[in-house]
Amino acid sequence: MEHIITSKFFHSILLFTVIGEFFLPWILRRYYDGYDSKTMVMSALGSLHSPVRVIYNTWLIWLGCFLAFVAILYFFTTRKNFPVLSVLLLISMGAFAVGAGLISGIFPVNENKGIVTVASEIHGISAAIGFTALLFFPLLNGILAFKQDNIIFGILCAISFILALIFFICFIMGDKEQFQNTILKYEGLWERLALLCMYIPLVYKAVHNLLS
Repeated sequence: MEHIITSKFFHSILLFTVIGEFFLPWILRRYYDGYDSKTMVMSALGSLHSPVRVIYNTWLIWLGCFLAFVAILYFFTTRKNFPVLSVLLLISMGAFAVGAGLISGIFPVNENKGIVTVASEIHGISAAIGFTALLFFPLLNGILAFKQDNIIFGILCAISFILALIFFICFIMGDKEQFQNTILKYEGLWERLALLCMYIPLVYKAVHNLLS
C-alpha cells in the first residue's frame, strides 16, 4: 500500500480525476441545451433527458470506484499511528465515493425536481449523504496534519473546511424557494465551490508528491 500511495503515477491519476470532476461538466454543458452550470447541479448532466447522460454517469461510476480505492489506501497507510482518524477518513471519502459517485451514476436524478422516481430518490439520498460526509474530509486531514506537525497543510485544511462549510450551506439554501431571487439561487456554483474546497487536501497531496 505504501508504494502505491507514494507513486507519482497514482497521484497523476488522482489529480487528473479531481480536475476532471470540474472540467468534464464544463465540456458536457456545451452539448446540453438549456443547461445552466450556475443554477443547475452537476448531477443534472446525468438525468434521463440529458444528451450526455451516458458519458457523465459513466464518469460518476469511475469517480466512485477510484475514490473508494483511494479511501482504502489512505486507511491502510494511517491506521497504524492514527486508528480513529483513519476510520473517520475512510468513512468520509468512502461514503462520498459510493453515495455521490457509484450509486449516483447508476441511479440518475431527474432534471425536473417536481418529478420524483425511485431512482431519483435513491440518487438524492445517497448524494446528500456522500456530500455531507466529504464535507468533513478537510477537517479530518487538518487534524491529522497538526498531529504530524505539518502546520502549513493543517492550516490549509482548516481554511478549506471553513470555506467548504460556507459554500455547502449556500448550496443547501439555494434549493429553497424563498432564496430564488437572491445570489443563493446559483445552486450549481455553490455546489462546485463547496466540492472544490473539499478536494483541496487531495490536490495538495497530489501536487506535493508530483513536485517532490
